[in-house]
Amino acid sequence: MSHSSANQCCAGIANVLGNKVYFPGESGYNTTETSYWSLQEASVAPACVVQPETTVEVVSFISIVTKTTNCSFAIKTQGHAPAAGAANIADGVTLDISWLNGRDLNDDHSVASVGPGSAWLDVYTALQPFNRTVAGGRNGAVGVGGLTLGGGISYFSPQVGWTCDTVVNFEIVLSSAEIVNANATSNPDLFRALKGGGNNFGVVTRIDFATIDTVPLRAGHLIQSSEYIKPVLTAFANIASAEDYDVHASITTSFTFNVTTSGWTIASIPVYTLPETDPAVYQELFSIPNITAQSTVLAENISTLAAEGPYPQSYQRFLTSTYAASAVLLIEIFGVANQTLRSARSPSDISYSLTFEPLPAVLTQHGAGKNVLGTSEADGNGVVLLISTSWSNSNSSSFAQSMSRKLLQAMDDTAAAPGGLHQFKYMNYADPSQDPLESYGSKNLAFLRAVSARYDPSGIFQKKVPGGFKLG
Repeated sequence: MSHSSANQCCAGIANVLGNKVYFPGESGYNTTETSYWSLQEASVAPACVVQPETTVEVVSFISIVTKTTNCSFAIKTQGHAPAAGAANIADGVTLDISWLNGRDLNDDHSVASVGPGSAWLDVYTALQPFNRTVAGGRNGAVGVGGLTLGGGISYFSPQVGWTCDTVVNFEIVLSSAEIVNANATSNPDLFRALKGGGNNFGVVTRIDFATIDTVPLRAGHLIQSSEYIKPVLTAFANIASAEDYDVHASITTSFTFNVTTSGWTIASIPVYTLPETDPAVYQELFSIPNITAQSTVLAENISTLAAEGPYPQSYQRFLTSTYAASAVLLIEIFGVANQTLRSARSPSDISYSLTFEPLPAVLTQHGAGKNVLGTSEADGNGVVLLISTSWSNSNSSSFAQSMSRKLLQAMDDTAAAPGGLHQFKYMNYADPSQDPLESYGSKNLAFLRAVSARYDPSGIFQKKVPGGFKLG
């Protein structure tokens, strides 16, 4: 969109929404721009920022942008997606819905109605006095809307499924500027499509989640040296591959590469959603020598675990894949990753991190056929990989981008040979060069396209919202 067209669009919105529209140099504009997690997203300059506080104001916004020629826009909640343009737009309009952040419980406390612009920590804090919580994000700074529409992994996911599986209703503004509810009985096709379908169908303005009891959680933090890479991967794989997976276990294990020393640091965060002192599922991992360990920390509630950061802003890239839960396979692909990075001669400001987390069949069975993610119990136990690359100097961007892609390709090629590469790609970890929607399978993608054609027949959210993953 040209700069003049964007200014015309912004002027039309300002005529209706007045002080909810901010232009470059104004405090509201700067607040939105500095709230993005990655520097490349914060560097994108929209023509204006719109900060609605009500669903009615979103309706007004949609009414204007859909009728205005060349009026493209982005949709932002908390801005944690790292790719430039994911939730921001150059010479367009950024719809910052972080002020849609209500948090309410129904009378019997079984359902929490949450604004998609809320951060997860604020949701947990609001629900805690009622001894209720929801199966939301593990990082409290992440936005509710983005995580949920991309699937969402929670500490409680092995018990209740993806975060999107716990949604009982979405309120959404369609491209027609109509407010509709999508649930099991009203617009059920749209309800299913929103469970993993991203921003392709409208602007979600409220999400109703089934709540669960708040219980004390057992959390650990283990730092181990590189001499224990194989034992740690084996212990992790034994947790992830168990046929009788312990549904109270949720763990991430990260390997961070130091480009100066060519060494690795291992950090595991095992969480257990019961207040047991030494959960049996983690005994093998805890028995491995460590540099530091907190294996018996009791968190009174989910808010304690979610209160992370703040993180220093830097350039970021995410890439993802999914593998079979096999110790032999994980050790092999890690070996390839190690070789690839050791031979790379990366600039000193770049950091590479490989994070593995279980994707057990007991998790995916909850939403099979009810969401669009394409994962099911039949896939067996898997492991989700997140490659997180960060750097501080813009001059390193080209190297960091190409090297991270080369790293993933080497790992995937190694996994594919013995059939250890799964099709699924988790949207919230995916890079724009990847296609998580296609990874859901041809039937689910066809379903998503049909739902888009029904609820957005003009393709507004395909053509005027370039950020996110489109249906093609």
